[in-house]
Order: sequence, then structure tokens, then C-alpha cells
Amino acid sequence: MPRRIGISVGFTASSKEREELLEKVRIADQLGVDSIWAAEAWGREAVVGLTQLVLNTKRAKIGTAILNVFSRSPGLMAQTFATLDELSGGRMLVGLGTSGAYVIEHWHGMKFDKPVTRMREYAEIMNMAMRKEKLVYHGKVFNLERGFTLQNFDPVRNHIPIFFATLADDSIRLTGEVADGWIPTYWPSSRMKDGIALLAEGARKAGRDPKGVTVAPATQLHVVKPGDDPQKVRMDARQPIAFYIGRMGVFYTRMLTRNGYGEECKACQAAWDRRDPPGALAAISDKMLDDIAIIGDVKQCAAKLDERAKMGVELPLIGMPQGTPKQAGDILEALLK
Repeated sequence: MPRRIGISVGFTASSKEREELLEKVRIADQLGVDSIWAAEAWGREAVVGLTQLVLNTKRAKIGTAILNVFSRSPGLMAQTFATLDELSGGRMLVGLGTSGAYVIEHWHGMKFDKPVTRMREYAEIMNMAMRKEKLVYHGKVFNLERGFTLQNFDPVRNHIPIFFATLADDSIRLTGEVADGWIPTYWPSSRMKDGIALLAEGARKAGRDPKGVTVAPATQLHVVKPGDDPQKVRMDARQPIAFYIGRMGVFYTRMLTRNGYGEECKACQAAWDRRDPPGALAAISDKMLDDIAIIGDVKQCAAKLDERAKMGVELPLIGMPQGTPKQAGDILEALLK
């Protein structure tokens, strides 16, 4: 059976590089990737990019990994994805997360308050809107009184799958209760079953089948091509992990510490504090790196994807392969077999 793979793309490149990215997207779609996912932070806005992805694909599902639940209202998010779902012929997926206090308070100018409660209420309101129910909702974050419904069009589907990007135990249980999928980032593969157990606990609490929640971790995958320096590839793979530990709030450090990598996190943070980026990279041990990332030649990477599938990973979300569109296509074709 072909491997089920999602592709994560960013919109940080120049116009020329974006054209090359879209060519890779078209190739990935033709090869049969399950889905293509766009991210948003504080650079380019994602929804315009989603529209580009929809218009450049025919069969792959299109999602977000992730949009935060603070900068757009749940009503606007429902409008946006109902419209994109119409444009795409029912191919949209919604990936949501809380982001963190730095981004929410110092980019969006909003108080980072009750993030987990907001996630629950946000999804509930989106689902109500998609079903064209009157929005009368009394929560701890949202209070909707007037009973608005989506105006002048019927959504293609009355439910668009919602994926939560969560890391803490309670928020993972919440994902099992209310979401359709789970997108953990930098979650060690050796502890994947622990996270899945929390998902199942939440699902059972809500009377749901745990198998109805797709496990879709954001997965670093680095192919070592002929002529590459393997040690340089490994050092490059350390960079985003170290950045998330030292510069993206406390959530990743807490999660990795709970999962057995507290010493590495302490050393990494100490290096950032003394303004020592090389030291921050060096703090990521080989064991930690190999537990989080997939690194090797194409065959080795494919074998490691299979290992993670046995651990319960259903839909790994990997980055778009580097290189020319043809090189990226060759890698994807090998990984999909």
C-alpha cells in the first residue's frame, strides 16, 4: 500500500522561489500525496497562499498547520474555510493552534488568555456555523447572542475536519474530545504512543472512537543526497529544534522535558541566554535529534516512516523536499511507494 504523506509548505520565499514551490506542489499532487499544508506566523498571510494551493492542485487535500485561534474570529474562520471548500470541491482541512504569548501579544496585540478553553469553544462555534446553526453560544471566551447563520450560500460540507496542534497533556485530551486530527510538533517518536494514549483518553471521555482522530505529526525529514555532507545535514536539522526551544515560548521545552530531554533543553536555553547559537545547536544530542527528525538517504527515510507508522503515526507531515522540482518529485515518488 502506498505511504500516506502530507507536505508542509511555507510562504517565505521570493516570487521566483514561490513559482518553483508551486511547480513542486503540482508534482506532489500528481504523484498522490494525501495533503498539502500551509503555515502562518508573522510573515506572509496564509489564506491567500491556500487559495494558490487550491488553484494549483486537483486531488490533494489542502490544510493549515497551523492558523492561530486569536487573530481571526471563529465566525470568520468558518466563512473562510466554507468558501475555500467550495472553491476546492470539498478538499479543505483546518489546522488550529494557540501559537504563543510572544506572537499573540506582541504581533497581534491581543491578550494570550485561556488558550485551551478558546480552542474548544473556537472549534465548537466553527462546527455550528458550518452546520448553518444559529450562533447562540455562551462560553467562557465567546458570547454570541443574535443567532447569525452563514448567509446566502450552503457549504459544500456541513463539517470540515479540524486538526489541533497541541503539546500539553490536557490539550491533547481536548484534541481527542473535539478534533478530527492531532498535529504534534517535535514530539519524540519514542513517546508517540504516550501521546496517542492521551488522545484516546479524551476521545473516550466524549464517547468517540479514538480511531476517528488522525495522528498527523509535523515531521522533520531530511534526505541526504549523493555529495551531501551528512554531518552538515544533521546540524541543519538541529536548527529549528533549537530555535523552538529557545525562541518560541515555553511549550516545546516543557513537552520535550516531559518526554525525557530536559538536560538538552536546559543546555540549549542556557546557550541562547548567553547569545551562543552554535552552543544551542550543540545542545541537541544525537539521540534527541534522531528521536525527533528523520535523516538519511531516501531508502532510510522511507524505512523510518514505516517504523513511525507502526508507532501509530497515520499521516506524517513532512517539509517539501529541497532541490529542483524534478529532484523533489523523485524524492516524493520514492517516499510514496
